[in-house]
Amino acid sequence: MNGLHVETRGEGAEHLVVIHGWAMHGGILEPLVDALAARFTMHVVDLPGHGYSCQSDIPLDPLACARAIAAVTPSQAVWLGWSLGGLVALAAALDVPDAVRLLVPMCSTPRFVRADDWPQGNDPALVRQLATDLEHDYRATVERFIALEAMGSPDPVTETRRLKADAFSRGEPDARVLLEGIRLLESTDLRSRLGAIRQPSLWIAGRRDRIVHPEAMRWSAEAAHGRFEEIAHAGHAPFIGHAAAVADVLTQFTDAHA
Repeated sequence: MNGLHVETRGEGAEHLVVIHGWAMHGGILEPLVDALAARFTMHVVDLPGHGYSCQSDIPLDPLACARAIAAVTPSQAVWLGWSLGGLVALAAALDVPDAVRLLVPMCSTPRFVRADDWPQGNDPALVRQLATDLEHDYRATVERFIALEAMGSPDPVTETRRLKADAFSRGEPDARVLLEGIRLLESTDLRSRLGAIRQPSLWIAGRRDRIVHPEAMRWSAEAAHGRFEEIAHAGHAPFIGHAAAVADVLTQFTDAHA
């Protein structure tokens, strides 16, 4: 089986697993990795079908990814997952608990799409349209999603440009896996399991996020008996332009649970 690309960065005593979002790769989180390099030894993951894990035959399934990551990283690490990566970190906390000491979802919730009992979710039509567009021009579809990610930030043009430049820097993601990721966002609902999380958790939101509503993260933090933190001027990618603020919140949390 072709495995995952996991890059080790930093030289801190605490181990931190870092997991990116849909259509991206671990390199996209470089500003945050740089900000944390003195504090943590980081294990920066490329999910299956993404970046340098493009040839991996591990399914893009939260639990399968969590188990594969846990097999090649130290146990009892802090797990930080951004967006789709947050579902992987959440699956690890629930079903591979020995791997996870602290859980940190960033701009990520246990259910992505809206429902009658989940008004904080995203429009299901957006997800369906992404799936349809992928079949015709997946690169343009990814670029439109990137523009959505940058909406709400103080400088969306610069943020979009940065995300686009970085998104394809490790090659183009597998179109089939991108569609798997959309289906995952469309179907996954882990809300009922949040109360079973035993690890301390920190839920980091961007106040101006237009993809994952901060109130969805606040609700999730309360359901998981965790801590909610909001980065004031950030959108869906708070590690761009606000890496220092995210790093401060994260280090305060880990220090409190040393």
